[in-house]
Amino acid sequence: MKKSLIALAVLGASSVAFAASNVTLYGVIDTSVVYTHNAGAEKSQNTTDMQSGFRNGSRWGIRGVEELGNGYSVGFILEDGFNSDDGTNAQDYTGGFSREAKLYIQGGFGQLGFGRLGSLAGGAQSNSILSGWALGTSYGTQGTWTAYAKGNSRVNNAIAYVTPDFGGLTLHAMYSNGKKTDTNEWAYNDHYYGIGARYVMGGFKNSLIFEAADGKGTAKDETAYSINLGLGYNLGAITPQFAYQYAWQDNSYKQHTFGLSALAPVAGGTVKAGVKYLMGKDETVLTGEDKYRSLNIAAAYEYPLSKRTTVWGFGSWADGSKMFSSSNLKKLSYLSGSVLKDSKKANYDGFVFAVGMTHNF
Repeated sequence: MKKSLIALAVLGASSVAFAASNVTLYGVIDTSVVYTHNAGAEKSQNTTDMQSGFRNGSRWGIRGVEELGNGYSVGFILEDGFNSDDGTNAQDYTGGFSREAKLYIQGGFGQLGFGRLGSLAGGAQSNSILSGWALGTSYGTQGTWTAYAKGNSRVNNAIAYVTPDFGGLTLHAMYSNGKKTDTNEWAYNDHYYGIGARYVMGGFKNSLIFEAADGKGTAKDETAYSINLGLGYNLGAITPQFAYQYAWQDNSYKQHTFGLSALAPVAGGTVKAGVKYLMGKDETVLTGEDKYRSLNIAAAYEYPLSKRTTVWGFGSWADGSKMFSSSNLKKLSYLSGSVLKDSKKANYDGFVFAVGMTHNF
């Protein structure tokens, strides 16, 4: 009720009238201290700093729903990300709601949504169905699945459809016309296409996702494709999970990513741990080593101080070989637009330790 009254006060200044019981203000504040050893960095291999959103992106949002009757309703989600350490926008986004801006209608036909949405395999926001990795998209570039593999994050000017639940199975489809260009012509916009299936029943939580992004509005590159498979089953004492991605872009790269992980309750908290392995080929390399490998081991312990506040610790180690060896990363880390563009974050070769606190409201 307090959240609803706060949201009413915030939006009341704009002369917006609605039932207070249908609108909720919510958010997450996540702050931590992180030590990073980046074996691939030419300078500043060892850094210690305060970070926001290392476990869960700090954000605030407003969501609401209006019942139309006969099982139909209209709802919205407006969510913005911020950095708790300095108050700046977390997504480096010029818009007012950097994480999600969604209007939807739902009923017996399923749900149809519009706006700025998280992609199906992006791991964040209300339309994501990514599964199979116990640490999810948390714990920086070494802990998350999407930074180690390939991810499409959020997309603009999107439309998404979710079918009704068929005995635990839902089907998902999404299309985005990307960012508008000066010409506003369809052929010169970025386009994203995603289809997927999600099965949640009993102890099962599985997903299969196909995505394509053509990048026509920016780089004129070949279309980038990815297939994500996520499997998991809750055995009670432990929940083992398996994740796999095959990603490719003609004349650029082809890669496989495997993940085996689990979570289990321990001493009043939760242990999450997993092993990821990445292997691929950079087709832009004309001479020298064109293959890359990386093995990553990550683990976290989360302890709830209350229903809304969690303290946690995290540690990870990654070892790169071939193109992702420390010596090669030092030579090539300045490159952008290739498979090495994230090497400065130590997700392929190095180790990370972090402790922090997350509060939900």
